[in-house]
Parts: sequence; C-alpha cells; structure tokens
Amino acid sequence: MRRKISAPFAPSVLSAAQKIVDTYNLVLGQEDGEWYGHALEYPEAMGDGPSVNECVAATRQALLAGVATMLEAGETPPRPAREGKRSVQVNVRLTAEEKAVLESRSRAAGFRGVSDFIRAAVLARK
Repeated sequence: MRRKISAPFAPSVLSAAQKIVDTYNLVLGQEDGEWYGHALEYPEAMGDGPSVNECVAATRQALLAGVATMLEAGETPPRPAREGKRSVQVNVRLTAEEKAVLESRSRAAGFRGVSDFIRAAVLARK
C-alpha cells in the first residue's frame, strides 16, 4: 500500500497544492493489465496501479508531491487546462486515414478529442 504524503511539506503547502491538483485533468491508459496516469497539465508526474482507482490515487499523490515542491521553491505550477483561454486556431490538412488514426489514438489515450491529444503530446515537451 502506498503511503500518503504528509512530510516534509508544511500543512499550508500541502493544502495549497491539493487545491491545485484537484483541478487537473487526469489521462489514464492501460497496458499489460496495469493502469498508468498523468495530468494533462503536468505530464511529468505519473502514477500507476492495478486498478483505475489505485492508479488515480497514485497519480494524484505524484501530482501533489510535484506541485508542493514547486510551491515550496516559489515556482508557479501549471494552470488547470480549463482556465486556458484559447483564442488562436491552427488548421491542418490530413488524409482521411490520418484523421482516423489521430481520432483513434486520442480516444485510446483518454482524450476528449484530437485537439487535446495533440496539445498534450506536443506542448508537454516544453
């Protein structure tokens, strides 16, 4: 069983980090019977588990540690994706087959659509 994070972070830092983590969108996938997860906003913090619930809990703990570390260091954690104001559009021409592959892979990775999938795949590599 995984231990919950309680130290070395100050309670106020953990509380602030938890509020941020609770707003993040999780992306889950399954491979060889094991579930893996990360946040759309913070793909570097990952979790895993034999069930969806255990994976979500492990992923949230990893996110909590990452965000708390950032807060302690005076850094600004990634903003929740839902707060992003998207005002610029990019159009890409694809073949029907390319579009089908993108849609299939985005659904398999747990994304709502191709746009979120592409954003996560490309912009997470900052």
